[in-house]
Amino acid sequence: MFRHFLITRLIKNPLSVAKCYYSASAAGPITQPDIRCTKIFINNEWQKSISGKSFPTINPATGETITHVQEGNAEDVDKAAKAAQQAFQFGSPWRRLDASERGRLLNRLADLIERDRVYLASLETLDNGKPYSDSFNVDLDLVLKVYRYYAGFSDKIYGKTLSVDGNYFSYTRHEPIGVCGQVIPWNFPLLMQAWKLAPALAAGNTIVLKPAEQTPLTALYVGELIKEAGFPPGVVNIVPGFGPTAGGAIASHKSVDKLAFTGSTEVGQIVMEAAAKSNLKRVTLELGGKSPNIIFKDADLDNAIQSSHVGLFFNQGQCCCAGTRIFVEEDIYDQFVEKSVASAKNRKLGNPFDSKTDQGPQIDDTQMNKILDLIKSGKDQGAKMLCGGGRYGDKGYFVEPTVFADVQDNMRIANEEIFGPVMQILKFKTVDELLERANKTMYGLAASVFTKDIEKAMYFSSGLRAGTVWINCYDVFSAQAPFGGFKMSGIGRELGEYGLQAYSEIKTVTMKIPQKNS
Repeated sequence: MFRHFLITRLIKNPLSVAKCYYSASAAGPITQPDIRCTKIFINNEWQKSISGKSFPTINPATGETITHVQEGNAEDVDKAAKAAQQAFQFGSPWRRLDASERGRLLNRLADLIERDRVYLASLETLDNGKPYSDSFNVDLDLVLKVYRYYAGFSDKIYGKTLSVDGNYFSYTRHEPIGVCGQVIPWNFPLLMQAWKLAPALAAGNTIVLKPAEQTPLTALYVGELIKEAGFPPGVVNIVPGFGPTAGGAIASHKSVDKLAFTGSTEVGQIVMEAAAKSNLKRVTLELGGKSPNIIFKDADLDNAIQSSHVGLFFNQGQCCCAGTRIFVEEDIYDQFVEKSVASAKNRKLGNPFDSKTDQGPQIDDTQMNKILDLIKSGKDQGAKMLCGGGRYGDKGYFVEPTVFADVQDNMRIANEEIFGPVMQILKFKTVDELLERANKTMYGLAASVFTKDIEKAMYFSSGLRAGTVWINCYDVFSAQAPFGGFKMSGIGRELGEYGLQAYSEIKTVTMKIPQKNS
């Protein structure tokens, strides 16, 4: 669905296919959605923070406050963890629930999300700044597919019978881990919530989830839908708050049995240490990236240029798997650069609710200033900036689409994760040098290869140290295909059948077989 929407944009009137709980007619986005859910969600109830504190969530397109949300801290996390622990107790309504019924609840949740699709897409755009067309067509499309995929898996989690020596019957059970702490990022709030919740619930776990402080609104509204769908109290608990306080409390809480975190590599190291020092909780991490995108001279050049453009600029460049190091073969380098600059200059920045907008704002002023600093470093270190390079507009956190040519491997922009709309194009001459250069990074989240030579494609897909390798495409995601990183891009996998492994413990049961008396 990324491919269908981002590259071909075949959907002309997506709103006509959705039913909206908040809008009598789905004629367009809700630019000023009614915001109902701003408290902490524990035991299917909305509660104020124990401290009484709240924090603002900001519209990144204007810099203005949307609303204030209750600020959870360690005390609120402890309350949520106790609720989740109670809901997970053996013999509880959730633990007694048939696996097929868990699937029915997940399908019911998907139905409610689809019912309120316009509202959720509008809220996501308001809080995150991404274009509404991306929120509605891309993010929510995959959100629904993820929930429905794992709904179907709920009653298909199998163990094995084992051929052990002796007079014994031995088998394995795949059981839920327990209370799962989940900390999600701000770049894909709804989608990352689905990636975390769906497999955990399908496997029978209970959850304490912290949304990013920059984008708490859609995650909280999904809490309302979880209650409406009929999930028992305490199964899903949502605690908005800040990383060092609420997030840190989840990572170090001794009643949390498993931690799933998506965010920066630096913070990933901190939460993994906290998980180890507390109770050695199971950990999965989806972290940063500096993904190589390799363009050979025999590639379909128009496809390579368009796919590379999408692979870099989609979601304002705020993608951990963005193809940020674009290696182009010398023979086609100038042509690739020229056409890529033209594509970048054609991007329309502005109001994310405008159907003509291609690019919205960065998430906040901190991120915007980090991007601008890295752009400056690229110029200072000798890269050739061919377009963009500055802030756009006089309000909000917009950064112009920027393209650098003549980038060298040792430059900051070729090594640090920019997480913004900044394309870096490097040149290569021989295949011999390329694999080493592409792999020379601490990251290993994604990579891509553009070539018509199948042997070359297979060679490089085998040699690239990355969790996902796209060939002649970029940013193609599916609920069925696992995603995760090598090296310092993370631990474990999300999506697909592999995603269930992160939320399951394997238990071996061995029973002595009585022997017939002679």
